[in-house]
Amino acid sequence: MHEMEPASVSDDRALIPSLRAAVPNATIRDATELASRDPGFDARNFGASALVRPADTAGVAALMKFCAERGIALVSGTTGIDGALTSRLADAARQIAVLRAANFSLGVAMLARLLREAASALPAWDLEIVEAHHGRKRDAPSGTALALGEAAAAARHTTLEAAAAFERGGERVDGSIGFAVIRGGDIVGEHQVMLIGQGERLELVHRATDRSIFARGALHAAHWLAGRPAGSRLSIAAVDE
Repeated sequence: MHEMEPASVSDDRALIPSLRAAVPNATIRDATELASRDPGFDARNFGASALVRPADTAGVAALMKFCAERGIALVSGTTGIDGALTSRLADAARQIAVLRAANFSLGVAMLARLLREAASALPAWDLEIVEAHHGRKRDAPSGTALALGEAAAAARHTTLEAAAAFERGGERVDGSIGFAVIRGGDIVGEHQVMLIGQGERLELVHRATDRSIFARGALHAAHWLAGRPAGSRLSIAAVDE
C-alpha cells in the first residue's frame, strides 16, 4: 500500500467508515462536517491533497467550486449528471485536476480492458451487457454498464449513442450493443458482457460482493491524482490508465 497524503471526502455517512477501514494508513476527514462546524474551514490546512465525492449528484457543484478555489484535486464517482454539470466539471478542470470514474473497482478496470480487446478482435459478434444491482438503485442502466458500452463502441469505431439498444421490439439490429437491467435484493453490483457468435459465446463477468472495494479504489484514485496538473480525466474505473 502506498503512503498517502491525508484526503478529505464529502459527506456520506456510509462511505467514510468504509474508507477508514479500507485504507487504515490514510487520514480520512469528513470535509462537509468540518466545514459546517467552521465556516472558515480550508481542507488544505489539514494537508488534504484531494477530495473524494460519492456517487450522488447533490452538492457536486458546490464541491467543485470549493476545490477550484483552493487548488485541491477532485475525484468524483458521480454518474448520470446533466449537461450543465458536465460543463461545470470541464470548467473546474481548467483550474484543478479532476478525475471522474463510473466505478472504482480494480476488477471493473480489468473487465473494461478485456472488453475493449475482445470487442475489437470480434467485430462481427453480437454484444450484450447485463447489469444487476440492489432494488434501491435509481439509475438504469448503471453508470458502469454505460461506460462499458462506451468502451466497446469505441473499440469498434462507433459511439454508444449510435449503437445502444435499451429497448427492443423485434429482431436484433446488427452492430447494436444491447442492455438489460436487473434490480432486486441486496446485490452490490454485477456486470456481465456477452459476445455472441455462431455456435459459441464469450462471457466476461465482474461481481462485487463488498462495497469496500469502491472505497479502496477511490483512495487509490485520490493518491494517483494528487499533485497532477489541471485537466479532466474520464475513466471507466479510476485505475484504468
